Amino acid sequence: MTLGSRGFTPEELKAKRVGVLYGGLSSEREVSLRTGAAVAGALRGLGYDVVDIDVGKDLPARLIAEKVDVAWLALHGRFGEDGCIQGLLEAMFIPYTGSGVMASAVGMDKVYAKEIFVSRGIPTPPYRAFASAEAALAQADRLPFPFPVVVKPSREGSSVGVHICKTREDYAAAVEDASKHAGTLLVEQFIKGREVQGGVLDNEALGVIEVKAAREFYDYEAKYKAGSGTQYLFPAPLPPDLYARVNEVSLAAHVALGCSGGSRSDVIVTETGDVFLLEINTLPGMTASSLLPKIAAGRGIDFPALCERLLRGASLKA
Repeated sequence: MTLGSRGFTPEELKAKRVGVLYGGLSSEREVSLRTGAAVAGALRGLGYDVVDIDVGKDLPARLIAEKVDVAWLALHGRFGEDGCIQGLLEAMFIPYTGSGVMASAVGMDKVYAKEIFVSRGIPTPPYRAFASAEAALAQADRLPFPFPVVVKPSREGSSVGVHICKTREDYAAAVEDASKHAGTLLVEQFIKGREVQGGVLDNEALGVIEVKAAREFYDYEAKYKAGSGTQYLFPAPLPPDLYARVNEVSLAAHVALGCSGGSRSDVIVTETGDVFLLEINTLPGMTASSLLPKIAAGRGIDFPALCERLLRGASLKA
């Protein structure tokens, strides 16, 4: 098997040094630390030779010093989910979990991802992209959709910098905040509906979970703060045709970007039965409260088995 180009068998992997890459330099570092700890613990429990690597600027030297054969990517956000680490690992011929360079880079940039979704006929809310806060503010009264709107930075995850704006004043404050984060500014039409998430594993739609946040929407605090009051319903209590439609849209997004391994799509289902894809996560969280593990568990795949299945798919994609 050349450089892990087609994945590994469990027997092959047990003889290899697995580097769990976590932490990193993004705004999602704290979430990644939790993901890394959970994954490393699960893999060790299955008998794998695991080394934890908190990703910094010395990563190439660490990978060589620790003699890493395979990388399990437990990173989130910039420099981990955006193709940068994937490109480094390709250049070092170290097989890794998750999507490749191109799918990771496009998936991390919400504007480019939406352009692909639109071109493939995948329903997504109407939007406009702005290169600067000044440009976004200048167009506030000329947006092609009414308030409320959603303002978000195009290259952050975990709902960092995301705001629902009901007034012109809300909009100005949101643009100022979002412009502090990575990427261009994305302004979307707000779609009212139920927040659901579709999981995909190895090009198979796993199922749909509904998120009922106690806050206005499923923001950073609702996702990660203990006692936030967020409820998770699996399988999502949707009519069969709508459940199937969310699965279809989530798988279509995964395939459209050329994703590998696992992905999770954020979807809104309206009262009238319309389905809108908001974005896709190419390295979904793997913490105790994360959604892809909850979906997998509902399908009979426990957390260690999910970690192992993703590890078995580790490969070079270029």
